Amino acid sequence: MRSLVIAVAQPRVVALDVATNATRHAAAVRAAAARVVVFPELSLTGYELEAPELAVDDPRLAPLVEACAATDTIALAGAPVDGPHIGMLAVDGGGVRVAYRKRNPHSSEERFRPGPSPEVLEVDGWRLGLAICRDTGIPEHLAETAELGIDAYVAGVVDPPAGDTVAADRARRAGEAYGVWVATSSFAGPTGGGYTETAGRSGIWAPDGTVAARAGRAPGEIARATMVSPGRRAYDRAPASSATRG
Repeated sequence: MRSLVIAVAQPRVVALDVATNATRHAAAVRAAAARVVVFPELSLTGYELEAPELAVDDPRLAPLVEACAATDTIALAGAPVDGPHIGMLAVDGGGVRVAYRKRNPHSSEERFRPGPSPEVLEVDGWRLGLAICRDTGIPEHLAETAELGIDAYVAGVVDPPAGDTVAADRARRAGEAYGVWVATSSFAGPTGGGYTETAGRSGIWAPDGTVAARAGRAPGEIARATMVSPGRRAYDRAPASSATRG
């Protein structure tokens, strides 16, 4: 049996204030006590579609790097990156890199280009398939990511308050279809881009669709779970059913 402790965090963010947001991300990393901590889409800038691109060597990210170094954590945080793309940054004690670029931007995100390919992040032998928001509602994205061999499907999202049910339904379908864990981090509170309130309710689901951990709606909450796997990955079997659009 293999295990990995993962957390989904929904820090309160300040629009376009990367320095403050990075500090709050760092605090969440220290509080989570997890090997991997997942944050929402565009978490470092807020869901501000005109936010400047963030470079991986931006000094404002130093507190987050330091927190990851102190806790041996990998943080998956959201930001606009060169392209421009909506990116997922992988942050650890060694620095920052772009781990994934959103493949399926929403029509309102016309500034951003689609990412080039599915991506997997390997952590301690676990293969984490990466997704950002609308990706999770595209069956082809899940299928193509699963073909790379994954143990978990990990996403940062932003949804209106009623959207927590959509995220949960997609998570359950993904787990049941491919036998993988699903972790989704959602914004809580206001976050820009027209969102005066967001869904919160970040969660982690087991492969059978049951809830392993779930946050409430308040900013600052963290949900944490230990994912356990017998070693069989998604590519070891055909999907039990096809995921559908939410």
